[in-house]
Amino acid sequence: MIRNWFKNIGPGPLVAAAFIGPGTVTVCTLAGINFGFALLWAMVLSIIATVVLQEMAARLGIISKKGLSEVIRSQISNPLLRTLAIILILSAIVIGNAAYEAGNISGSILGLETLFGSQTIAIGRVNLNLFSILIGIIAFVLLYIGNYKVLEKTLISLVILMSLAFLITAIMTKPDWSEVFKGLFIPNFSSENILTVIALIGTTVVPYNLFLHASLVKEKWKNETDLKFARKDTIIAVVLGGVVSMCIMISAAAIKSFEVNNAADLAKGLEPLFGNYASVFLSVGLFAAGITSAITAPLAAAYVASGCLGWSSNMKSKRFRLVWIFILAMGVLFSSIGFKSIEIIKFAQVANGLLLPVMAGFLLWIMNKSSILGKFKNTLLQNIFGIAILVIAMFLGVKSILKVFNLL
Repeated sequence: MIRNWFKNIGPGPLVAAAFIGPGTVTVCTLAGINFGFALLWAMVLSIIATVVLQEMAARLGIISKKGLSEVIRSQISNPLLRTLAIILILSAIVIGNAAYEAGNISGSILGLETLFGSQTIAIGRVNLNLFSILIGIIAFVLLYIGNYKVLEKTLISLVILMSLAFLITAIMTKPDWSEVFKGLFIPNFSSENILTVIALIGTTVVPYNLFLHASLVKEKWKNETDLKFARKDTIIAVVLGGVVSMCIMISAAAIKSFEVNNAADLAKGLEPLFGNYASVFLSVGLFAAGITSAITAPLAAAYVASGCLGWSSNMKSKRFRLVWIFILAMGVLFSSIGFKSIEIIKFAQVANGLLLPVMAGFLLWIMNKSSILGKFKNTLLQNIFGIAILVIAMFLGVKSILKVFNLL
């Protein structure tokens, strides 16, 4: 059974790799520091929402043989609405990922610097971070090869490494498991934690993953009969990713009197309590989280741009490569000159949470079209779950806007 799953493993781990980036690590760290185990329920809600939406995206990709942006482009007949939709998607995904990429690479650098110290080279008046350039080169080579199977195997290995690193760290902190289970199943909701709840949901239910998943399943599976493999792949990978996020929150809850602004601080904060090993495992996990997202973010943006603009989505095509090269280059540039990204990462996660209702609305609309999915369109139960997720996302979005303007 395990051998069969590994044989049919697909884009699920890549989706998990994409949502567990430095932003997720940072948000989960701050949630654990500020609220202990009290917001673990928000991660459970996020996992359920992610499984529901990602299953829809995977089903769309396998049945229609198209990516989500291609389907939206072909199904909106009104030219003005189509143009507005394409501008919205390109702005949210392509421009957004260009902004996040520096954070992805910077997060990976934090993990390496905690282990090996800072490594810079002076060029004129500018100090360039050598780790940033190294991570950029690794991501460039993997993406330029343009082979889905190579990319898949590399990212799955990194996800397993990251999962083990954070799981071991959480176990080492010896949490009170009764409090952990209480936090998992009893919602704790207040005006103080609302923005953190939105950030946790926004960092897990990532809009660009819907586009990435729909595009990648076409590379792995070709037949309707493969849907069962796609569903198992999605559920196992997303739940594993959620467990990793929870492990980070549990680890952070162990820190009491230590100022923590990011996961590198968390690694240092764990050192006096649990020794060097906790710091090492956490740093390895942070490096893996950063580099996986540094690879998947440009890849997702390239798929989205190609689908929106009617280009070829072949990983070796010139236009496809130009998109991810641009995003990767922006990330390397900003991260190598020491662009401070922690606050921007936190802001981006909240923005993602607000953008989610729009993307989820697009997906729900398409998943009910018989002309695209035939007998595989959404069932009543799938629509109920989808609408519930949409309503929750809209409610949290409104609450966050009110909070920002001090109206709550």
